[in-house]
This record gives sequence, structure tokens and C-alpha cells, in this order.
Amino acid sequence: MALKRGLSGVNRIRGGGGGSRSAIVVSVFLCVFAPLVFFFFVGRGVLYIDSSNDYANASVKQSLDWRERLAMQSLRSLFSKEVLDVITASTADLGPYSLDSFKKNSLSPSWREVEVDTSFRNPQENQTASSILNAKRDTTSKGGSHQKVETPEKLYRRQLREKRRERRANELVQQHNDDTILKLENAAIERSKSVDSAVLGKYSIWRRENENDNSDSNIRLMRDQVIMARVYSGLAKLKNKTELLQELQGRIKESQRVLGESTTDSDLPRSAHDKLRDMGQVLAKAKMQLYDCKLVTGKLRAMLQTADEQVRSLKKQSTFLAQLAAKTIPNAIHCLSMRLTIDYYLLSPEKRKFPRSENLENPNLYHYALFSDNVLAASVVVNSAIRNAKDPSKHVFHLVTDKLNFGAMNMWFLLNPPGKATIHVENVDEFKWLNSSYCPVLRQLESAAMKEFYFKADHPTSGSSNLKYRNPKYLSMLNHLRFYLPEVYPKLNKILFLDDDIIVQKDLTPLWEVNLNGKVNGAVETCGESFHRFDKYLNFSNPHIARNFNPNACGWAYGMNMFDLKEWKKRDITGIYHKWQNMNENRTLWKLGTLPPGLITFYGLTHPLNKAWHVLGLGYNPSIAKKDIENAAVVHYNGNMKPWLELAMSKYRPYWTKYIQFDHPYLRRCNLHE
Repeated sequence: MALKRGLSGVNRIRGGGGGSRSAIVVSVFLCVFAPLVFFFFVGRGVLYIDSSNDYANASVKQSLDWRERLAMQSLRSLFSKEVLDVITASTADLGPYSLDSFKKNSLSPSWREVEVDTSFRNPQENQTASSILNAKRDTTSKGGSHQKVETPEKLYRRQLREKRRERRANELVQQHNDDTILKLENAAIERSKSVDSAVLGKYSIWRRENENDNSDSNIRLMRDQVIMARVYSGLAKLKNKTELLQELQGRIKESQRVLGESTTDSDLPRSAHDKLRDMGQVLAKAKMQLYDCKLVTGKLRAMLQTADEQVRSLKKQSTFLAQLAAKTIPNAIHCLSMRLTIDYYLLSPEKRKFPRSENLENPNLYHYALFSDNVLAASVVVNSAIRNAKDPSKHVFHLVTDKLNFGAMNMWFLLNPPGKATIHVENVDEFKWLNSSYCPVLRQLESAAMKEFYFKADHPTSGSSNLKYRNPKYLSMLNHLRFYLPEVYPKLNKILFLDDDIIVQKDLTPLWEVNLNGKVNGAVETCGESFHRFDKYLNFSNPHIARNFNPNACGWAYGMNMFDLKEWKKRDITGIYHKWQNMNENRTLWKLGTLPPGLITFYGLTHPLNKAWHVLGLGYNPSIAKKDIENAAVVHYNGNMKPWLELAMSKYRPYWTKYIQFDHPYLRRCNLHE
């Protein structure tokens, strides 16, 4: 072999002749073999510098072809097959030697090349370079069959991988876009829900400025500045920055003076912009001197907690005032009651009697039960029922009131008789059979525990959540008299019970023709999907309640109820009421009121009436449809916003006031007006 022969010859020269011969051999090697090696690597494309000028024309390609052939012929005669295989294997995977390959493999720190951006080449140059490189690779593969070439299978797999990467990238981009759109849609839906739910009871939502998100920006900015100024004032005081503290406090006072009671930007004075600018400058100064993220965060958290406590306190106070307003009787109505009472007791006994008393126990007529201590409210109920009745002469009204309003109630209807209808007024305090030995609720109301619950101000359960149960109506037997209808009217078969906060808009005589199917109570159900069911009124953690009632049973409403007094007596409804009222002496089954014991007493004994007979919610719900109200036979102002109070909803009040004669002398003297 040539390489071995050359080495043996060198050894013979070195052994026999000395240093001059070895120098001659080295010189010959460099002169003869070095060009051949150079031509081999250049011809094979193993060593090259990427330059578009080297491949500018086809003559270069021809020159490379004959140089490659010459180099291969010379090297095959000099090197063994093993040496050539090693060179081929070392370049098969990495490609030909170049500046890029040295740079990628970090062969030496000196091989560093400044990145050249070829993205600005024109398409023709890029295409030319690509074609030359492809031609070079083809030539290389033809010139040396021993060099490893990418097989079609590998090329196909590489193309598949590239396509999969591209498809996956497109999917990720599309998924990102879809997720973004979905998030935006969900956010819009949630925003619309929050706006819809915010309408009820939030009067500020109707303000004109809320229609534009950018409205009143100066008002909001000034308020935000005041908040931050208070934060920095606390920090300035903490760090003894007296001068800055005084400046901040002065700006706060000026901003508050400018704000005043303004609610819109148009209410602000002309100096507001100057105050905004001045406050901004002071805040910038304070931020440079005092800003500390931890301290500012702590101060804002403390202010937020204080504001939250103030909101809770104001809510509690608002609830208390609303309940107080609902409990009280306006001065005008109190004046009316007093004047009527005085005039009634000035009448002779003969003039205090109502006509047609023979109709009071006639079961063939239409009888109404109305228990009230409000003269004006009772007059509206009777007047509206008579005005809409087809034959008023067949209607009989049984009114029961307390001794304080007994004279006023009699006097009003003596002065304003209900046409051909019959009316009778009684005093609940004259029902001698209604005493604490017979009536459990009377006995409980007289107990020390109940008095403490109602009258002890510092009672632990006297919070705002229980205020509505501390209403004086729960202490009045007028509220519980509805459970004793057969005792009050023993000779009647059916009676229609009405609350005093309703008005009648249609003839109610068809109610007496409704078949109750053996039930005792005919009422309109009030349950929706999950509202006004038994679990809202009763304590189902108590085993007595849990064993006997269904928590999902539908509730119904008092206010307009048709009672079959025959079935009442047959099923001993009053006895059932007494049983459960005795069990609830400690208020563990329900709190207070008459609806929970009514639901229990008439459980399974209530016939549902058509909802058009009785529409509720005019005392608390501002979103009842006008069509539903006008089509209803009876509308009910249940809730705190009674129509005779100042806090009544103005849009519902005309339905009630149209049955009042405001030019009546008694009403004028007591300043009662629309």
C-alpha cells in the first residue's frame, strides 16, 4: 500500500542517511501532496466559504468537476480505503466542511462569523443560490458513491415532520384565536347579566350618565385623587413629613370643596380643572418622597376595610329605617282616624247602626272578611270591590278592627256608605272567647321571653336580619284572627279573605263558583323555579318539620283567599293550627308571622287558583309588567312600600289612589292629597 511504502521509505532514509534526507522528504510531501489534498476537499465541496460570487456562472462548476476527478485519482492512490471511509463518515451527517459547520460545532473560538441577513436578497438571487447548492449536492453524490445520501424514505419522513409542525402551529394559532373570542363572548355575557341584575333596586342605574362609560371622568378622577392623597397623608404623618402633610391636607379640602354635592362633570365649577392639576402635582411629589409599595398597599387595605364596615353599618341603618317607615302610620292618616273617632262618639247610639243587618248571616250572599286598623286602606278595599261588582247588593263586608280604631272605622262608613252593599264593623277586643287560655299565640305574646324579644333593644337577635319580624303587626291579634274564621262567622259556608293592602279591579263573584275539590283554602301559588317554597319559611333542620313536610312544596300567598268554612270545621283546621303553634313556642319551627303557620296548617288542603286572580309584589318589585297588573282581578302591595306611605313606588300608586276621594272634607282637613 502506498502509505505504508512511503512510511517505510522515510524510515530507511532516516535510519541510513541523517537529517538532510528527512528534510528533503518533507519538502517533497508538501510540494506534491498538499495541492492534491487541497484539490480533493475543494472538488468534493468539503471545504468552502459560502459566497454567491463563487457560483456566479457555469464555468466554475466545470472547473470543480475536473478538479474533483483529478483529486480523487491522486488520493485513491495515496490513501487506503479505511482512511477514505473515515473522512466520508465524518462528513455524511454534518455536511461539507464550511465556516457554518465550524461555527456550529464550536471547533475553535477563532471561527466566528458575523451573521449576514440574506432576507433582503431579491428572489432571483435566492433562486440562483439555491439551484447552485442543489447542483453541488447532486455532483457530490455522483462523484463519490461511498458518501451517505438522504434516502427517499428519510426525505419523506422529514417532509411529514415539517408538515406536522406547520399544521400544529396553525392549530395552536387558531385555538388561541378561538379561545380569545370565546373569552370575550363570555365576558360580554357576564357583563350583560350583571347589568340586568343591577337594575332591580339600584336607582342610580337609571341615571343618564351611566349610559356612557366615559362620562363624568373628572368627578371620578377627583375622587380617586382624594383617596390617594389620604393614603399619602397617612404615610407623610408616619414619616414626619410635616410640610408635605399640610400641603396634602390643604389639597384634599380644596378638592372636597370643589366636589361638594356634584354628581356629574357639568355640576363642577370652572376651577375644577385647576384643582385637578394642582392635586396631580402634589401627588407626584408625594410619590417621589413617600412611595413604598408595601406601605401603600397596607394603607389602601385599611381604607378598604374601613369603607366596608361603613357600608355594612349604613345598610343596617337603611334596613332599620325602611322597617321603621313601614311600621309607622303617616300623620295624615292618624289625623283622619282621630277626627273620625271624636265625631263618632258624639253621635247618638241610634245613629251608629248600619242598615241591612239581616244580610250578615245570609249564606247565599258574597261575604268578605277584612281585618285592619287602617281606615283609609280599608276604605280603598271596600270602594274598589263595590265599584267593580256587577251587583253590589249581594256583597257583604265584615270588618274587624281594634278598639283604638273602632270608632273611626264605623264613622267613615257611616259617612260614606258602600251603596247597596252591606257592611259591618266589629271590635276584636270584644271577642271574649279569644283569650290566652284558648289561643296559643296570645299566651306566647304575653310571655316574658316574647316581650324581651320585642322590646329589649340590646337583645342579641335584634339585628337588621330580624327587624321585619319585630313589626307590631305580629303583636296584634288582627293578624292571627284569620285562623279563627269559623268562630267569628259560624253561620257562613264560604268567605273571601282580603288583606287591607290590596285593591280589587274586577268582579270577584266567580270565585264563589270555583270548585275547591274538597280543599279548604283557594289561593294563588307564588313559587317559581326555586322561590317561595317551604324551605324558605320553615326550619327543616328541625325533625318535626323534616318528617312532615316537603321542602320543595310550593308556597302560596295570603291577601286574597277563598275559604270553605264547612270543610274547615270538618278537618278541624283551627286545632291543627293550635298544635303547631304550641310546638313553636320557642320559635324553633319558624320565626314569626302568619304565612309559615298558614303553610303548615293548610298543607295538602290548598287548591291553586289562576294567577290572574291575584298579582303580588307591588310593594317591593319595580319590574312587574303593566299588562299583568291591568289584567289582574286583585293587585297586592305586599312588601314595605305600601301605597299610603311616602316610600311607595310612584308608578304603582295611581292604581290605589284612584279609589280615594281627595276632595273629601275629612281628607282636606288632614292634608291628605295625591
